[in-house]
Amino acid sequence: MDPQLPDLDLEAIRATARENAADVLHTPVAPLHGATVHRLLGAADTWMKLELFQRTGSFKARGALTAVRRLTPEQRARGITAVSAGNHAVAAAFAAQQAGVSAKIVVLASANPARMALARSYGAELLVAPDGASGFAMVEALVRDEQRTFIHPFEGESPSLGTATVGLEFAEQVPDMDAVLVAIGGGGLASGLSAAIRKMQPNCRVIGVEPEGNDVMSRSFAAGSPQRQEKSSTIADSLAPPMTLPMAYGLCRRHIERVVTVSDDAICRAMAVLFRDAKLAVEPAGAAALAALLGPLRDELRGKRVGVVVCGANIDAETFSQQLARGEQQL
Repeated sequence: MDPQLPDLDLEAIRATARENAADVLHTPVAPLHGATVHRLLGAADTWMKLELFQRTGSFKARGALTAVRRLTPEQRARGITAVSAGNHAVAAAFAAQQAGVSAKIVVLASANPARMALARSYGAELLVAPDGASGFAMVEALVRDEQRTFIHPFEGESPSLGTATVGLEFAEQVPDMDAVLVAIGGGGLASGLSAAIRKMQPNCRVIGVEPEGNDVMSRSFAAGSPQRQEKSSTIADSLAPPMTLPMAYGLCRRHIERVVTVSDDAICRAMAVLFRDAKLAVEPAGAAALAALLGPLRDELRGKRVGVVVCGANIDAETFSQQLARGEQQL
């Protein structure tokens, strides 16, 4: 392993968990079983980390709270800003409300309306950008003109330490896992979770899962450095950043064995399985890890004790019903 790649200290992860304990939920785990799962996977030993039950409806609250907690008094007085397609906007708004600071957040016009409404419910002022490039330009203006602190959705120590607490909990809740599957977008979740899992259970493999239509982390692994993606085409908008960045990429490269990709159809199929057998209504990103277990990793992990991270559930009823129907057609 390249010693220059970044890493996280286990004691720092434990300290972050203690600091955030009053504001985040210690989310449960549950075995995945049912008639459909048995037909597709056989007698699988599969455990779900139910991070969709986290406050704000996704894992994002952990990283945003960690970042906002580190603000100086002067930064708190000026407030925060962020740019997001949805889940990070909700998490940043929640973290700001918990800390008593103002939040002015840029959301993309393509963001799910349910996520925008949820962000507003936490007291954030939302500005709508037509696309990602415009969104980042608007945030840069808020940082420059209002001196707000930018809370990054996935890059930096705070997001990774926050999400490492997901891995810490999972490793404590389910011993002796053979593999953990985790969705990857920019790597905010995967970077921290994989570091904690590998430190707690060194023999456990961690495998990342990306949508085929936004495989920027796979291409970064292949290139050996962070890469950009000009076009994205996936229903898993939470897993569709335009780039990878050094710290999140470096942590993923250090601790993740490899990244596999799954199609949108496979993601919808996994959503339908989770709804049928686990009674969970999740967003596409929340089903990505299971999609990999049902697809490209099924034979490789047969008979193994596998953890899957169900990372979020912020989706409106109409979109969910359409994607569920698409998945049901494949079962």
